[in-house]
Amino acid sequence: MKFRTTAHVQKSKVIAIWLLYATAVLITLMGVSFLAYSIIHNVTFTVMQSNIPGAVFGVVIAFLGVRYFLSVQKLHVRLYGTNSQFSWGNFKAH
Repeated sequence: MKFRTTAHVQKSKVIAIWLLYATAVLITLMGVSFLAYSIIHNVTFTVMQSNIPGAVFGVVIAFLGVRYFLSVQKLHVRLYGTNSQFSWGNFKAH
């Protein structure tokens, strides 16, 4: 993936994007850690009278973190590619 320079991008956008990246990575790492912990300690949860392995929840959390990371990448490309500005017109009812 090609990253563009941040010379023409507002500093607030750069900071916001990197905070979103950090959040996505943190969510993914938490999911992977919970997955490993659940496997090592044989964690199970009772859901509707059924025992579900904790590893399943770890996989779901890790998946959502990766999905969020990919969404942040799309946002990153859109924000760095254009001179986008905030506008209340974006929230008009159709």
